[in-house]
Amino acid sequence: MIPLPSLLLLLLLTLHPHRAFAAHCTATTATKTFEKCMPLPSQEASIAWTFHRHNSTLELVFTGSFISPSGWVAWGINPNSPEMTGTRALITFPDPNSGQLVLLPYILDPTVKLQKSPLLSRPLDIHLLSSSAALYGGQMGTVHNGATIQIFATLKLKPNKTKIHHVWNRGLYVQGYSPTIHPTTINDLSSVTTIDVLSGLSASAPNTNIKTLKLVHGITNAISWGIMLPTGAVTARYLRHIQSLGPTWFYVHAGIQLSAFLLGTAGFAIGIHLGQMSPGRVYGLHRKLGFAAFFLASLQTLALLFRPKTTNKFRKYWKSYHHFVGYACVIIGVVNVFQGFEVMGEGGSYAKLMYCLCLATLTGVCVALEVNSWVIFCRKSKEEKLRRDGILRGHEKTIGDETHDRH
Repeated sequence: MIPLPSLLLLLLLTLHPHRAFAAHCTATTATKTFEKCMPLPSQEASIAWTFHRHNSTLELVFTGSFISPSGWVAWGINPNSPEMTGTRALITFPDPNSGQLVLLPYILDPTVKLQKSPLLSRPLDIHLLSSSAALYGGQMGTVHNGATIQIFATLKLKPNKTKIHHVWNRGLYVQGYSPTIHPTTINDLSSVTTIDVLSGLSASAPNTNIKTLKLVHGITNAISWGIMLPTGAVTARYLRHIQSLGPTWFYVHAGIQLSAFLLGTAGFAIGIHLGQMSPGRVYGLHRKLGFAAFFLASLQTLALLFRPKTTNKFRKYWKSYHHFVGYACVIIGVVNVFQGFEVMGEGGSYAKLMYCLCLATLTGVCVALEVNSWVIFCRKSKEEKLRRDGILRGHEKTIGDETHDRH
């Protein structure tokens, strides 16, 4: 098995491999050169701009990418706060009739998040001087999965208003001229930042903190619930039958499980804190599985305090309870680790692949030990049967000899 520190380091390096390939930011487009440029924190997007201080005019270009040939890409600003609700957006997508690229204005009011009605285009109530969209590659460009799109806009800002809340996202398809809901992975729900267009500084530190906490939450829970807890269960099942170890197997089992519970409690607490920091984002299944795993693990830990002695008549009931709750906790924990990968948008990442390899290795060890246990069990059963047959035949012979002597 991989040592725990090495596993932690590998997960840190592989959980977000796409960060090593951050969005390339350029201030030069085919038609214009801008003064400043900044890569955005998600979806490999970027933004470049020029701010004319004398008349408070902002010229910018947002660069993003499609995730579907029939999808949409959006950029907008929120005049009030760094969130989706209230954003004045420009959304581009292929016209459902002609196939040509269109750019339409939308206001994302609270009904959008509730999906009560289709999102309809309407004029923006901000001072938008001009806007356009173009595929990277010009006339030769086509809309496809991964196609790069640039949205140009010129805005008249309020005097002394230089901090702009930028919001962007992308979706899989459009119904008529109504963009449908975007994916809800962490990467897609973190598409917001505040930029001071005068200084060029970003004020997205809270998002960075949340991403760091999510990373720590994922790693600690993958190691504790997904690796250490199953390993502890394996040690109890297979080491206790080795007579030469004596009670050592119990201390190894208890030590691994207690360490996993403490580390898992830390990950669980971080998850609760993340939920409080993100009240608008609810991952129902992941949350319920997390609470279930923590509850069962707590019961297992408390059960150690009420562990009957081997001579107690209730010992067999305690063992049945301990086995049932323990295996249920292991199964729920592993399932929730996979659910966590999906929530974090890492369903196809190297981190998930590495975790699957660790789990497969542990499963292979279990299979080998289980086969070995059955071989030993069958051998002992056969030896015991031969011993009983030998004793029985010996006993019958003794009785026969005694009967013969009497006659």
